[in-house]
Amino acid sequence: MRRNLTLWGALGLSLAITAPTLAMGLNGALPAKLAGSAVPLVFLIGFVGVAAVMYGFVRLTRYFNHAGSVYALAGVTMGPRAGFFGGFALLGVYTALAISTLGSTAQFTKVFLADAGVHLDIPWPVIALATLAFATYLATMDTRNATRVLLTIESIGIVLMLVIVVVVFAKLAGGDAPRGQTFSSDVLVPSGVSFGAIMAATVYAFLSFAGIEGAAALGEETRDPRRNIPRSIIGAVLLTGVLYFVVMLAQTLGFGTDAAGVKAFGESGAPLADVAKSYAGSTVATAFSGAATVSSFAAALGCVTAASRILFALGRDGFGFAAWGREPRRGGTPIPALLTVAAVSVVATLAHAIAGTSPFDMYFYWATLGVIGLLVVYAVTSLGALRYLFTRGLAPRWEAVIPVVAVAYLAYVFYKQVWPVPDPPYNLFPYIVAAWLLAGVAMIVFRPELTRRIGEGFERAEGLLDDEPKAPSNT
Repeated sequence: MRRNLTLWGALGLSLAITAPTLAMGLNGALPAKLAGSAVPLVFLIGFVGVAAVMYGFVRLTRYFNHAGSVYALAGVTMGPRAGFFGGFALLGVYTALAISTLGSTAQFTKVFLADAGVHLDIPWPVIALATLAFATYLATMDTRNATRVLLTIESIGIVLMLVIVVVVFAKLAGGDAPRGQTFSSDVLVPSGVSFGAIMAATVYAFLSFAGIEGAAALGEETRDPRRNIPRSIIGAVLLTGVLYFVVMLAQTLGFGTDAAGVKAFGESGAPLADVAKSYAGSTVATAFSGAATVSSFAAALGCVTAASRILFALGRDGFGFAAWGREPRRGGTPIPALLTVAAVSVVATLAHAIAGTSPFDMYFYWATLGVIGLLVVYAVTSLGALRYLFTRGLAPRWEAVIPVVAVAYLAYVFYKQVWPVPDPPYNLFPYIVAAWLLAGVAMIVFRPELTRRIGEGFERAEGLLDDEPKAPSNT
């Protein structure tokens, strides 16, 4: 593929898939229901856990870069079977996240129009499908232009969030909060909230970081990828981690840490917009709703872009239709793979429309499916890093504790998703993800020629297999 992206382009895709403005606009409500005033603590734990998980991506992309991301990282470190399993799982994750962002875009569009005083009763599926059509069109453009758009969109949203945070903190400090809210230590030392409840809520913190490794899918399109891909992942993790903690602190304190505040936080359909309206006025709230809408659109664009790269990489090595692996000609975009991801998203959206699902629920349904799958994908990558790096002496021995902690954290978060059994339909989601993963295992078992072709594909990838890799300069 064409190497025309810089560090900023790769960073733009990671930020777009993660969509900090979208995440901070929606993802605090459900943790508030589970963990009360401890939402900032939930996101702090999520940040530490995600940082441990990203260790494997950062270390491995210093040696290997491929359009298939985990597909290649797991394949090189643990063999073609593990590679296909990881790639197939990640394809499901990015597709699920793409569908979820269509729901969130529709949700924020309605909030934005209401805040702006525009009374248009547009059915949410129309908004979702229009979002998908425009995102798919932009994804066919030169990748450089698309990633610049993504980075610009998220930068504007981040600036608006920081404005809201400053206003909230200033009013709390000055005693001018709407209900007399004040700073409270309950956000870090909560009373009456169990550790299990806090850990169960971390899945929504994890959801907010979902796709943070997205730059790894641009390994064949980024200049000097062994330097720029790890840096983009590190930058995305640090930026979002600090931002999430600060913004969730402002939201929790803004609503108030008492029972009434926690209840209002948990029941809000757009919590940060509501806080902005209370503390900074309707103009700022409307501006943020607009930024969140555009951020959600950027996330849709980022997800379909990343999913198409994964499907292209799988197709190039013999999975599915030959057209999926056709070498891209226009702007470096694999068009058949992109259109396939879009078609699946259309079917899912129409199914929810027929079933009467709200866009808010559609977002959380598919986002939760994506995150459960992502737990498996991240575990595979961490295990691959543990096996590869430390058997070859490519990293200091003491660092081996990091991927071990990452796998333990992922396993615990996964456990909290299945026990205690969540309310319907969330109780079904682990089984849906398991069915997808078992489909991948079945292909490995019953199509041995696919595994052989995958191994050959890795060997053909220039610089991907290096029996004696040398440690690169520090990133």
